[in-house]
Amino acid sequence: MKISENKILHLPILVKQDEDNYYIVSCPVFKGCHSYGSTIEKALGNIKEVIEICIEEDKERVAEANRFVGFREMQISINSAAI
Repeated sequence: MKISENKILHLPILVKQDEDNYYIVSCPVFKGCHSYGSTIEKALGNIKEVIEICIEEDKERVAEANRFVGFREMQISINSAAI
């Protein structure tokens, strides 16, 4: 019996909310890896399916996928007239 080892990937998921209150999710590790949902839970379920497709299509990229370190939020002051 062959025992298969599963690798756990820790992937970054970016979450935004659009003007219609839909959640837009992206995994920047894979090019074109985006989805959406009416709730965060639905959006995350959808992006999981897309990630699985991306992994199948780009297996070489999976070896580098654990390189995510974190993210930072930057605060920038802009002139209100520029908006």
